[in-house]
Amino acid sequence: MAKQNAKGLRRLIRACFFSASGFKATWQHEEAFRQEVVLFCVTTPLAFWLGNSPVEKVLLIGSIVLVMLVELLNSAVEAVVDRVGHEQHELSGRAKDIGSAAVTMALAWAACTWLLILFG
Repeated sequence: MAKQNAKGLRRLIRACFFSASGFKATWQHEEAFRQEVVLFCVTTPLAFWLGNSPVEKVLLIGSIVLVMLVELLNSAVEAVVDRVGHEQHELSGRAKDIGSAAVTMALAWAACTWLLILFG
């Protein structure tokens, strides 16, 4: 955990290490995130090839980045819920379902973005 009194460059350096740890943990423990990284690796070159303008390229790539961002947040929610306890609880299930719904919305947004740019 970060020291609360770290400031300036030291705080930024620590934040980078914490972020790297978060990426590593998500990569190791979340198959969905690994799949989305593969999706990003496949779609990014396609976006550069298929996008007609810089804005289209950014929208195509950004829509996939959004999916990964939402997955990171969903994974964080799931980790906290699992840390609290594994017993069945309505609120725990609701939190996980809402996180999953957010990922689904991000995926739908990405699909719509790609379809509209490619066929619109």
